Amino acid sequence: EPSAKEDGTRVLVDRLWPRGITKARAAVDVWLKDVAPSSELRKWFGHDPTKWQAFGERYRTELATNPAMGQLRDLIKNLPPGEVVTLVFSAHDEGHNQAVVLLESLVNIRGSRPARTTR
Repeated sequence: EPSAKEDGTRVLVDRLWPRGITKARAAVDVWLKDVAPSSELRKWFGHDPTKWQAFGERYRTELATNPAMGQLRDLIKNLPPGEVVTLVFSAHDEGHNQAVVLLESLVNIRGSRPARTTR
């Protein structure tokens, strides 16, 4: 989706840069590739919806010890009150990807949802 003014701070949460997308078109403010699932977990999941629940559990386990999650928490905590955060991802399945799991984790940090996830 094209970026929009109401996206606020746009954070790319993919380990790999989205194929065929220029930096200008992505319009991300921060790329936190290390907050993405490990390569092993990403490959195992393969965006298979039948593995969604197990993927979420495994990814949350990774996030619990991932130093990059601290970077993301700090970024969010240091934004002005009311600043929107949009998690940007490249998966085609908008309901079954790491940004959805990450969004759930961030709600607990900030107490409210970032505006959305977007690809």
